[in-house]
Amino acid sequence: MLRRLDLTHLTGPVDDVLPKPVDAGADVADIVREILGEVRRDGDIAVEKYGLRFDNVQGDPTVDATAIRDAYVGLDPALRESLELAWDRIVRFHQSELATPKTWDDGGVTVEHRTVAVSRAGIYAPGGLARYPSSVLMAAGAARAGGVSSLVLCCPPSPTGTIDEATLAAAHIAGITEVYAIGGAQAIGAMAYGTKRLKKVDVIAGPGNVFVAEAKRQVLGIVGVAAGFAGPSEVAVVIDDSVDPRFAAIDLMVQAEHGPDGIAWLISTSKEVLDAVDTALGELVEKAPRRGAIEATFAAFGYAVLVRDAAQVLEVCDVVAAEHLELLCRDGRELAFKVNNAGAIFVGPYGAASIGDYVAGPNHVLPTSRTARFASALRADDFVKHHHIVTITSEGFSHLASHVERIATKEGLSAHAQSIAIRR
Repeated sequence: MLRRLDLTHLTGPVDDVLPKPVDAGADVADIVREILGEVRRDGDIAVEKYGLRFDNVQGDPTVDATAIRDAYVGLDPALRESLELAWDRIVRFHQSELATPKTWDDGGVTVEHRTVAVSRAGIYAPGGLARYPSSVLMAAGAARAGGVSSLVLCCPPSPTGTIDEATLAAAHIAGITEVYAIGGAQAIGAMAYGTKRLKKVDVIAGPGNVFVAEAKRQVLGIVGVAAGFAGPSEVAVVIDDSVDPRFAAIDLMVQAEHGPDGIAWLISTSKEVLDAVDTALGELVEKAPRRGAIEATFAAFGYAVLVRDAAQVLEVCDVVAAEHLELLCRDGRELAFKVNNAGAIFVGPYGAASIGDYVAGPNHVLPTSRTARFASALRADDFVKHHHIVTITSEGFSHLASHVERIATKEGLSAHAQSIAIRR
């Protein structure tokens, strides 16, 4: 079911032979550019045009605040309890990551560190044929922990033109009263540029398909975009003979069931283990409700990689830089501290990425398409700005003045030098 790659006899870098992520392509970029241009120029008119074309929403996509609360009240109590538990864990974890600002004092110069939350953040949650209340909680939880007071949610509606009740209930739990049934690049454009109906935001967060990810890339700089390239789902599972092969099989399926654009990597030093996981996959996929999406993902981007040793395991992991990395092996924790590139790392036989997707606490909005080489999971810090408040005493000025004058003079910036001389 997975395409087999044998690297055991490879003498060069694994990057030379491993399949590369498929680029979004000029077609996607051009389509997104056109949509964003229209939204920027025509505002709500363009949003409604594309809402009708892609999402079957006619007219105003605003979700009434009463509908948001009603969805929460009417939700199955057990599901409501689970969503509230997830929200509590997400917010508390992200609050724990906020560093206490420290004062730096050296030679008459005092620098105080102040963090300031952005005024307004936009949350994008995937929707359409699926529903992701967990993505609302993840992105909003990080924003709330960072101190953001104003949040807006955009979510593509179902084929009936509405947003499902679980997603609306999650919005209520997160204290979001401003929700729009808008999906795709037009949602990103509306949040980035603003319209008469939807006030522009400072930061956009949340996962999406390739069009959403490309739209976020194109508006970067107009707004902040958190967590790198949060596109179609990815997983890499490292396994040895100490773990039930069904665990690896089902965890590959967990990410593959999101749809055909994702990537699934299975990595082992044992051919027999790869064979066992492949057999388990065949049995489990046959019974899976989302069998079509899983098989499409595996057929296009499913790989079983046979490697020589732990060093080559790490090399493959760092090259593929997977959104989710599971180390289902004896030395998983030791390997975890040697991995350089991954969105989130899960260790041990119970390290199911699905726990991280919902209730572990850390964010499930993660960098994809190998952007984990330089990007991290969504954090509260993505929603704050850092101010350095610098106070200089007369002694500090006297100690540093001549150095500033020399450097400024060398750079030909006479006013910089004069600003020091005039204070002597």
